[in-house]
Amino acid sequence: MTEQQKEKKVEYLELIYDLIFVYIIGRNNSLLQHMDGGFVPAEVFLAYVLGTLAIIQIWNYSTFYINLYGRNGLRDHVFLLLNMFLLYFMADGTNVHWQASFYQYSGAWLLILGNIGVQHCIELRNHKNAPEELAQLKRKAWIILAEAALVGVHTLIYALTETSAAYVPILFGVAAMLISGRRNALAPVDFMHLSERAMLYVVFTFGEMIIAIAAYFSEGLSANSVYFAAMAFLIVVGLFLSYGTFYNHILDREKQNNGVVYMLLHIFLIFALNNISAALEFMREEAVFLWPKTLFLVTSFVIYFTFLFLLGPYSKKRCGFHRGFVLRLVGVAVSFVGLMLLLRENMYLNIALTVLSVFAIVLLLVRHGKDRENAPARQS
Repeated sequence: MTEQQKEKKVEYLELIYDLIFVYIIGRNNSLLQHMDGGFVPAEVFLAYVLGTLAIIQIWNYSTFYINLYGRNGLRDHVFLLLNMFLLYFMADGTNVHWQASFYQYSGAWLLILGNIGVQHCIELRNHKNAPEELAQLKRKAWIILAEAALVGVHTLIYALTETSAAYVPILFGVAAMLISGRRNALAPVDFMHLSERAMLYVVFTFGEMIIAIAAYFSEGLSANSVYFAAMAFLIVVGLFLSYGTFYNHILDREKQNNGVVYMLLHIFLIFALNNISAALEFMREEAVFLWPKTLFLVTSFVIYFTFLFLLGPYSKKRCGFHRGFVLRLVGVAVSFVGLMLLLRENMYLNIALTVLSVFAIVLLLVRHGKDRENAPARQS
């Protein structure tokens, strides 16, 4: 890592840029408020999943560009502000009747990807004397512009058949970046900056979750309402502490790597957090059937912790996840899933069980971090 990379800081405009993503993710989450037959219709749920992944993917592309090539100059600012403007059109097109705003949404999506792709193309002139970096930059530009083209094809297919194939460009982008990442094993990524950007997005996502549980506090001061409000609050606190413990005590922020897998894992981790926000709202809705909302909650937690612990290879060497630690985590997860399904009809017990399970994992993480930090001292 060069001295210049060590000094790279998250700029204020990056934080403002991230806030627009928080807004549009909130719009995506609002899709899950539309019920039919006791749960969210399959078509609406698919629109929610694809919309969430598309937005986080755009953020991912922008973050990598800023990390590798951003200079906090006028050109970077203009491109960021243009994307923020276009993201408002995607947000406005995010609704349960998405067909009516399909062309607005797809047009903005295509232009945003094209914008990021053009940024990469302009940057090519600054790397003419660095063949490896030039090749890497060309690959990234090709992937992003190809995905933009697929959005265009997807729009044309819809115009001809009224069938959406939005999953095609999204899956292409994920697969292409993974394949490209293997070829860029020694890319000069500033992992300290990259991990900080990912952490801030996670924090903003928790902000959305805090808003989501506000409804638990609007039912007066009865013992029942205070109990559920306290449990919901503790769930959010526990989830936040689990990520915070990993980030502050286990993650190796000076690790030398290309960051591709790290950021892809965060796409699904953030997606899981958004699902948990929606699941916590579902749990207090009597109109939502018991089985689907319980399964949705349990699955969301399992996805979140699965992707959190898939970040294990990015731990400090002394804090790597050994087999005993992983087995204890699996034991907590299996117990949580089994007991949640068994106690699904007792809301008092299953929300308490959720709190206990989350904090059990937090304690495992805290103990793991402390034990590993103290291990060299014991050996000396």
